[in-house]
Amino acid sequence: MAEQIANYQCPACTAPLQYSPETEKLECEFCGSSFETEEIEAQYREKEEAAARAMEEAAAKTQWDNSGVSDDWGSEAADMRAYTCPSCGAELICQETTAATACPYCGNPTVVPGQFSGALRPDYVIPFALSKEQAIQALKKHYKGKIFLPGTFLSQQTLEKVQGVYVPFWLYDGTVKGQMRFAAARTRVYRQGQWEITETNHYDVLREGTLAFEKVPVDASSKMPDEYMDSIEPYDYAQLKPFSTAYLPGFMADKYDMTAQAGNDRADQRCLNTMEQALQDTVLGYTQCLPRGKHLALERGKTHYALLPVWLLNVKWEDRIYLFAVNGQTGRTVGVLPASKKKALAFFAGLTTVLSVAGTLLTLVFG
Repeated sequence: MAEQIANYQCPACTAPLQYSPETEKLECEFCGSSFETEEIEAQYREKEEAAARAMEEAAAKTQWDNSGVSDDWGSEAADMRAYTCPSCGAELICQETTAATACPYCGNPTVVPGQFSGALRPDYVIPFALSKEQAIQALKKHYKGKIFLPGTFLSQQTLEKVQGVYVPFWLYDGTVKGQMRFAAARTRVYRQGQWEITETNHYDVLREGTLAFEKVPVDASSKMPDEYMDSIEPYDYAQLKPFSTAYLPGFMADKYDMTAQAGNDRADQRCLNTMEQALQDTVLGYTQCLPRGKHLALERGKTHYALLPVWLLNVKWEDRIYLFAVNGQTGRTVGVLPASKKKALAFFAGLTTVLSVAGTLLTLVFG
């Protein structure tokens, strides 16, 4: 008979309780106490509910702290210039020495210069580590092996249009306290005489922990697809520098259009999902493990504003704009690659011709 074991603690001595099939009770082998399963379940349920309420109350008292964000650029503001794309609405800032010829998001060649104002000053910046030539090589690597890719994407003239842009990010600090329960099982199969026996032990597993988060990133530009920014992560935050306009010459910086409050949900979810996975990763040595319940509470901390380096290339093909992003620190690349119907038809037509000639030769030789 399968044995069912629970990791409940004895209320009398805190030793582990074990379910006894004979008495149908939870028994303590250390002090000899026995308890009805309903009694222990009720105690643990009350304990978990109290812990959940405490976590929820703690979370309700905290909000992300945006008090350090400032719009004071000081004397640096005199050297800044703002640009607006009339096509997609992108707002870009750069030093006045940077030539703005086209929008990095939609490729519109017309950008309208305007007065620099109303921009928050970033706390941090990760400087570009990849040169333009290295970004082009990363794109070529991304294209490699795509035999049906339209020639427009491969031309050097197109690749030279890649632009370096500092993308705005909110970085969140926080702490998550979590508790999860799992229904786990460990199964083994062995032979006893002529019988093959399958033995399964069932466990009720409880995990609790606290996890501190520092600088959880959420991009603050609505023009940049979230999935693109997630895909080119991670960045090495050890390279974060206090912001200085000295890093901007030759590059543009996208002006954020999503507030720190607008990114709260994504930041919360990233922290909570990571904590949940971390707790589940500690449940080892079982053949089966299924979550039974969870209580996660996030204590929100400081919010920072940072600019992270991204090389952007947009290519217009068949009335559609294809955007590619290259992590300006690591070279990690993301972008949707279309297929040329003409190239595909030409390839299969050539393949058909080759097969037809091969078939004819085989007929002449063996026919």
